[in-house]
Amino acid sequence: MKERIEILVSGFGGQGVVRLGQIIGEAAMRQGFRVTMMKSHGTEQRGGYVRSQVVVSKEEIDSPRVEEPDFFIALSLAAYNAYSGSVRDGVILYDPAYVKVNPDLKVKQIPVPAKELALENFGRELFGNSIMLGAFTSLADFFDSQNVLQTLLDVIPRYKDENRQAFEIGLKLLSENGGAKK
Repeated sequence: MKERIEILVSGFGGQGVVRLGQIIGEAAMRQGFRVTMMKSHGTEQRGGYVRSQVVVSKEEIDSPRVEEPDFFIALSLAAYNAYSGSVRDGVILYDPAYVKVNPDLKVKQIPVPAKELALENFGRELFGNSIMLGAFTSLADFFDSQNVLQTLLDVIPRYKDENRQAFEIGLKLLSENGGAKK
């Protein structure tokens, strides 16, 4: 693992962007890492701009700000357009239901059809974040997947069976298509 891992999650209000950052940060703390998280959002509630910045390290963290994300989870086109240029050596995970990527961007961009899979498997797009979290976990080699799953289930006590299944769908999705499986 690098000394410092920067994770940026961004989308629009109502997608669970802050909750996703919270789960990632909590899971990292449970594994003994040092963690910072910052969130920001527009003045609107539902539908407005939202961003979570999570920094994970084994050492003391000097700044909580994400400047060059190792992982960028883009859940809206506006978020992708605003932050994809800040990814230098990292990976962008995006939902193609919301994001049309720039093919000229010289970083790894991985589609995760979370909305589509959530609707197909559960009839509700609500579980797209759990699918995206599973996909992210399959790439984040510093995470123990069972720890992340348990954190998800602890932070979101409702719909445990559906969230477990959605997480597993995301975890398997990228491992079957060249991602790292744990």
